[in-house]
Amino acid sequence: MAILGLLGVLLVLALIYAPQFWVGHTMRRHSHERPDFPGTGGEMAQHLVERFGLDGVGVEMTDKGDHYDPESRTVRLSEANHRGSSLTAVAVAAHEVGHALQHHRGERGLRLRQSLVTFAMQTDRIASVFFIAAPVLAVLLRTPAAMFGMALIGIGLLGVRVLVHLVTLPVEYDASFNKALPILREGNYLSDEDLASARSVLKAAALTYVAAALTSLLNLARWIRVLR
Repeated sequence: MAILGLLGVLLVLALIYAPQFWVGHTMRRHSHERPDFPGTGGEMAQHLVERFGLDGVGVEMTDKGDHYDPESRTVRLSEANHRGSSLTAVAVAAHEVGHALQHHRGERGLRLRQSLVTFAMQTDRIASVFFIAAPVLAVLLRTPAAMFGMALIGIGLLGVRVLVHLVTLPVEYDASFNKALPILREGNYLSDEDLASARSVLKAAALTYVAAALTSLLNLARWIRVLR
């Protein structure tokens, strides 16, 4: 029984961390420089911004991971993707511009995600207060029920982060396969062979939030186990 329990734990951990590993592996696999490409990821993003008339949208390098910031209307790329001319750099640049297109067109999914992200940032802060206050309150009131109640509220607040990741999935899929991939294919930016590889990179870009959602669920499971 102990062996079966251990195997079950290993299986759950594999299911949680396998997507994260695959995303990183895919990005690295296609990150080698391509001298035959005419420009870098940053130049590709800037070109697409101008091509689609996304007035007011900027392109910057960041150390906080590739993303599009709707608040400042900025496509932000990591140094490797901003300065690099790899297949990963080009595909990720197109993916993030895909989010800029969603914003420019006022698509509902991105608006909903941004509202939830703002709400989740607030609930994360409140949740941290609950988890810090729970044991203190339990000592003051001399009852485990107080700690249980406070921690339960904190877990509920952390659950908002999981909801954000779930809402994010279709938004990311749209940016990859309804925006970026058609742009790369119809604009003849990549050869047919490179397009097949770009599809893998774009899938990895979309699944980044799957890994984040699974990690969030694991964190929730840890807190629930503590309460038990």
